[in-house]
Amino acid sequence: MGRIIAIANQKGGVGKTTTAINLSACLSEIGQKVLTIDIDPQGNTTSGLGVDKNTVENSVYDMILGACTIEECLVETEIENQSLLPSDINLAGAEIELIGIEEKEYILKREIKKIRDHYDFLIIDCPPSLNMLTVNALTAADTVLVPIQCEYYALEGLSQLIRTIELVQERLNPDLEIEGVVFTMYDARTNLSLQVVENVKGYLHQNIYKTIIPRNVRLAEAPSHGLPINLYDTRSAGAESYRLLAQEVLHKGEEEWE
Repeated sequence: MGRIIAIANQKGGVGKTTTAINLSACLSEIGQKVLTIDIDPQGNTTSGLGVDKNTVENSVYDMILGACTIEECLVETEIENQSLLPSDINLAGAEIELIGIEEKEYILKREIKKIRDHYDFLIIDCPPSLNMLTVNALTAADTVLVPIQCEYYALEGLSQLIRTIELVQERLNPDLEIEGVVFTMYDARTNLSLQVVENVKGYLHQNIYKTIIPRNVRLAEAPSHGLPINLYDTRSAGAESYRLLAQEVLHKGEEEWE
């Protein structure tokens, strides 16, 4: 049965989509069968994996509203072992259209259940807000991976996210766990990055991944070419970091590996 990981942080610009794209691609690279699910209306994960969000026949939006099945939404990417559930701008209106629908928090969970056995990992890229789409992702997920940018306001909003996760655990998904925190956009030249890492470690009693994702020009360029970093520039610092993160995620909980 596939592991479902939601990548969430209501703060924008923390490397959520970058992590969804590149963690998925690096897990695929080591032979894992991966489904990446884009539930962010901006659709950046969709285009970052080389799929034109303006031409997809069925998107997550259609699936959520019951216009098609999850199987009809699946798109094969150029990457071996990797499929995509694409998003488009219509998803922005889904929240309003779901008003009054019973058990709307469970829509994604019910659909994913039909296909999760076909994959080793299902990676969900959440929107940068704690809305109904994010709640759907947290209800469907086994764990939440939280990317945190190495900057001054890193901890701002983190307590709110943890509170939301606790509410979802209480009311919707008692088995939900925090997968861990991954630091992104780390700049070794500044004391601030180091300070943020130390602060978060002191504040959070969660699993913090050893791999830290550096601020990297090639990593920023890759999405505009519709490629994950391991295909765009396989030897870059960004590619190496996401490969290490993929190994950590794959072997999480294995004492002999740690």
